[in-house]
Amino acid sequence: MTVSTEGIELKSASRPLRAAVELLSSMRFSISLLTLICITSVIGTVLKQHEPMNNYVNQFGPFWADVFAAMSLYSVYSAWWFLLILAFLVTSTSLCIARNTPKIIIDLKAYKENMREQSLKAFHHKAQAALAGAPEAQAHRLGKLLVTGGWKVKLQQRDTSAGPGWMVAAKIGAANKIGYIAAHSAIVLVCLGGLLDGDLVVRAQMWLGGKTPYTGGGLIADVKPEHRLGVNNPTFRGNLLVSEGAQASTAILSQSDGIVLQDLPFSIELKKFIIEHYSTGMPKLFASEIVIHDKATGEKIPARVEVNHPANYKGVEIYQSSFDDGGSRVKLKALPMSAAVKPFEIEGVIGGSSQLTNGNEKLTLEYTALRVMNIENLSGGNSSAVDVRKVDLRASLEQRLGAANKADAKKVLHNVGPSITYRLRDAAGQAREFHNYMLPVDLGDGLPVYLMGLRDTPSEAFRYLRVPADAQGSIDDFFRLREALTNPALREQAVRRYAGKVVDVSRPDLLPQLSQSALRALTLFAGGETMNAAPSGKIGGGLQAVADFIEVNVPEAERERAGEVLIRILNGALFELAQISRERAGLKLLEPTEKTQAWMTQAVLALSDAQAYPAPMVLQLADFTQVQASVFQVARAPGKTIVYLGCALLILGIFAMLYVRERRLWIWLVPQDGRTEATLALSTNRKTMDGDKEFVQLHEKLLGTT
Repeated sequence: MTVSTEGIELKSASRPLRAAVELLSSMRFSISLLTLICITSVIGTVLKQHEPMNNYVNQFGPFWADVFAAMSLYSVYSAWWFLLILAFLVTSTSLCIARNTPKIIIDLKAYKENMREQSLKAFHHKAQAALAGAPEAQAHRLGKLLVTGGWKVKLQQRDTSAGPGWMVAAKIGAANKIGYIAAHSAIVLVCLGGLLDGDLVVRAQMWLGGKTPYTGGGLIADVKPEHRLGVNNPTFRGNLLVSEGAQASTAILSQSDGIVLQDLPFSIELKKFIIEHYSTGMPKLFASEIVIHDKATGEKIPARVEVNHPANYKGVEIYQSSFDDGGSRVKLKALPMSAAVKPFEIEGVIGGSSQLTNGNEKLTLEYTALRVMNIENLSGGNSSAVDVRKVDLRASLEQRLGAANKADAKKVLHNVGPSITYRLRDAAGQAREFHNYMLPVDLGDGLPVYLMGLRDTPSEAFRYLRVPADAQGSIDDFFRLREALTNPALREQAVRRYAGKVVDVSRPDLLPQLSQSALRALTLFAGGETMNAAPSGKIGGGLQAVADFIEVNVPEAERERAGEVLIRILNGALFELAQISRERAGLKLLEPTEKTQAWMTQAVLALSDAQAYPAPMVLQLADFTQVQASVFQVARAPGKTIVYLGCALLILGIFAMLYVRERRLWIWLVPQDGRTEATLALSTNRKTMDGDKEFVQLHEKLLGTT
């Protein structure tokens, strides 16, 4: 029996109805739907689901973000068309099973003993031989031999012109057709389990029970009942964030147009969040010590939840999904990036905000994230201090931080310490995001630097300003130098010191000219001189301002030499300015060593890049009190057992169809001249070398000939 790919054909109905039923129940339609499901699943896997709409706008742009949203690609598995495809697939596959199963069962019971002799001679595997003895005795002998080999046998006696003839009909490998039923039933079970554990039940409650998604903010306790699902909800899957020492009993179910809250019959208290690391600093274990508080009985059940080791209570699985900040307290030190700002300290809570004032400008400080450990790859070749300006370009920093995905570079992982991420939002609502490390980081050139990152939109990578650490490992020397740079009187004092040291006492006539050039360079570098002739869009200070000055005022042929001279003068004047800043702080003067020279080189480049820093201050992490939080995924999944059963049937069915060969054997025995004429034929569902070999063995065993 061959399984048909055609559908059910109605005998009496209109032509469109008959065509629709035939298509719906056909195997070709099921395969097409299964292909669509596979393609859709690929989209749902590649494209992150249930993200905020702003993330998709940043990634695809406004036009395509709206197009994908209209197609429900951001919530594929709960989209109406995906559920419709699943429903049609279940229906179509069920009809295929219903159509073919009776035929398969009948075929399993049939031995096809009524096969005619002429039909046996048409088989590919056939043979004839003369056997001694009567046909009846040979039939029983051959039947017993086949039974010992695992065959099921049926004997049939027929009358012929030569006398009573016997047909020996045998079969083996019937599980091959059982595999068809098992595999197709598995598809139905998996789809039913997916529909049951998916968003279908939640959507049905929203459609029929008056539930609506919640799109606002505020406290969970203040959300109205129409946005909540009851504790008896048969199936759900949501996230639950619990801070250390706190309890939570309401899960959040993300929907394409908002969220729905799921009340649990218990609350989860997080006693301790545990994270363990390898020697390289990479995490190897996430675990949560929790206490489950039963709302009905008041019982307290301690449990431990690890990745891939969930806890179960009242049919609800509790998985360790991820972890987050639970409201850590941080103390930030504001370091001025402009002369109008004075240093100050401010405290806040991660997830909260504070109000700042910059003159007439109102700023909102949003505490975004605290990371106590930052495991970075610091491998790669050493870079010279001249390349330090590449820090605010992606290529330089990505060689040392982040993924470090170059296959030829050995990874050297280090914990570079805590970092703080925050946003500064202006009165118009526009915000920039900043990411600053608490401790200096050695990027391989021997000079530790403080990394101060910023980006304008979440889709961008952070651009980092690298500020050199002084001999004490602090950032104070740099900001003292920056403050002195903004003071015209100190700039003039530094120029006088520099000129006095450089000019030979025998050439006092050079002193005014050098002093004027040094003061001009220092003023340009500090942004204290307006470049009316400079091209538009250029930076109003730093090395860019010096380059603009040379471009406007020096002939092209002399620019390279003039630039070298002016940079040498600038470096010398800045060194004297650094000495003055230390004197004013009552500190020892810098020694002219290689380390001092490297620090000054980095400081000059950092001062230049700082001219483009868009915020009036840098907020450095001074202290923190960490509060961990666990993100649990809570799920009630009654369809899980159905899916497991479907997977087991799918494995068995595919194994049966691929590795079990159905074979049927017929031996027609008829008397002839006192002997028995035997005609042997073998039928297999697949032509293979194993079938040829088996036929030869059967021929030798049963008929005694080769």
